Amino acid sequence: MNDRLDFLREKANKLPLTPGVYQMKDSGGKIIYIGKAKALKNRVTSYFRAVESHNAKTYRLVQNIYDFDFIVTPTELDALVLEANLIKLHSPKYNILLKDDKGYNYVKISGDEYPKITYALQTDDKNAQYIGPYTQGYTVKQAVEEANRIFMLPTCSRKFPRDFGKERPCLNLHIGRCMGVCRGKIPKEEYLNSVHQAISYIKNGSKESIERLTREMEEYAERLEFEKAAQIRDKINSIKNAEMTQHIYSSKTTDFDVVAAAVNMDKCSVAVVKYRGGRIIDKENFFIGDESDSSQTREDFLVEYYSGKSEMPKEVYLDMEIDGRELLESYFSDRFKHKISLVNPKRGEGLTQVTLAKSNAEEYLSLKVGRTAKEIAALEDLKNILGLSRTPETIESYDISNMGEETRVAGMVVFKNGRPFKQGYKKFNIKYVEGIDDYACMQEVIERRMQRYLDGDEGFSPLPDLILLDGGKGHVAAVKEVLDRMGIEVSLYGLVKDEKHRTRAIAKEGGEIQVNANKSVFALLTKIQDEVHRFSINYQRSRHRKKQYELELTRVKGVGEAKAMALLKEFKTKKAIKEATPLQLAQTAKLNKEVAEELYLFIQETF
Repeated sequence: MNDRLDFLREKANKLPLTPGVYQMKDSGGKIIYIGKAKALKNRVTSYFRAVESHNAKTYRLVQNIYDFDFIVTPTELDALVLEANLIKLHSPKYNILLKDDKGYNYVKISGDEYPKITYALQTDDKNAQYIGPYTQGYTVKQAVEEANRIFMLPTCSRKFPRDFGKERPCLNLHIGRCMGVCRGKIPKEEYLNSVHQAISYIKNGSKESIERLTREMEEYAERLEFEKAAQIRDKINSIKNAEMTQHIYSSKTTDFDVVAAAVNMDKCSVAVVKYRGGRIIDKENFFIGDESDSSQTREDFLVEYYSGKSEMPKEVYLDMEIDGRELLESYFSDRFKHKISLVNPKRGEGLTQVTLAKSNAEEYLSLKVGRTAKEIAALEDLKNILGLSRTPETIESYDISNMGEETRVAGMVVFKNGRPFKQGYKKFNIKYVEGIDDYACMQEVIERRMQRYLDGDEGFSPLPDLILLDGGKGHVAAVKEVLDRMGIEVSLYGLVKDEKHRTRAIAKEGGEIQVNANKSVFALLTKIQDEVHRFSINYQRSRHRKKQYELELTRVKGVGEAKAMALLKEFKTKKAIKEATPLQLAQTAKLNKEVAEELYLFIQETF
């Protein structure tokens, strides 16, 4: 624990309620975190209250704060600008530091008399021209391949004009993939024009290329040069066909970026997908470590990412609404000298593009945290469906299982980051409820579990992010009473089954939330519900068998329920108790020699 917390709290309470920037420092005076605030006092004091409830990253930060400084600014926008500049200057340890571990890729236009367009990793040819750098090799390779195919440029190793007519044309000419420049019959001007068209297509996208080629086609048609007009028409059709068969295009004519994040295990990955001229030209992935506040994380990312850029498109699509949207729009609009809009699309093509970016972020994060992209997506979708403040890393689920009043038990299973965490599973025997009352049984189990947490039992700490009860809104309401009475705040929902015992919906106070439409969430909840049912029913069957054994043992004169229970607790299985000697039976249940021998014979004959 930071032994300077009292000093820091006292100092923070003296701060003004005005906008500004604060700088957290370590014991050596080094700046380790820089933040902005609408009201300095409120923001800075929040670090030093309820320290134990902070997420892992903020907790580590607070433990290392020795002192802090601050700068008052006239407006919140001024604070944002100053924050961005100071972060760039100091690169504090606990701010988001964007590092993309991808290499760089280029489109190469050779310096030959008849230039060729290829993919390159280096810019070591002084005679060549390069377009780039791009961070995604796949995107560059695809763009080069499309441009060469659409504009029928050669991709062979022959060099022109040196190799004119030396060999027969390859298959690409005969299948319409190459204009056949190797024959020496294509005018140099026509070839160079096709190369320039291909470069424009790579740089500016399909929309501009189609518009320019359409003008050229119409000019040739007006001059009655129908063969050349037809060639250009074929190029236009090739571009359109490429758009129809792939999902990397946009109908928008303006340039825009898409920014989406994925979270799992308190770790966050952000993907930036760039659309120019109606197609994807690049994608960048960033792993930014801990995430606590979804909105703040995205705001911080946007500031650092675009503050380091010389240009920014007029629109940026985001995967969620952010609290500081208007402030960021003002900041970016002023910085880049044109209006910037941060948009969270809810439907249509924009939503499709956000979904694609989010999938990229999930795939990248899955490599970092050892989870599949589907598992990450399911937890994030569950968070959004339930309106949770954070992605549920730890989920507990409860089910009551009974076979009459004699054998009533409950099972608690734990899922961490979408997978069963069997070390956290717990079994409960119903002790205090009389009669068959599922609501009361669930209340008893939750109360006992929470009391163990309040008593400091490490086996029941920390609290989960989400509790799922096997039951409907009645179960939720009953357990909510217990949590409220004990002062426990945990998101609480029920799992509702259909007539075939399959997960149908999520129960909440006052209603239900349908989940059938979301396959990833439906699969996760079904897995949780099946697991908690399996665990509790197996425990109930085990308890029922022991109860039967116990009743059988009490048939021996001198063996009561307490002694029978002691024997079953010690030997656990039928096989183990059958292998026990009379002396072991006597010592375990404190029996005299005659009763122990009679019990031994009874077990050998009966079990």
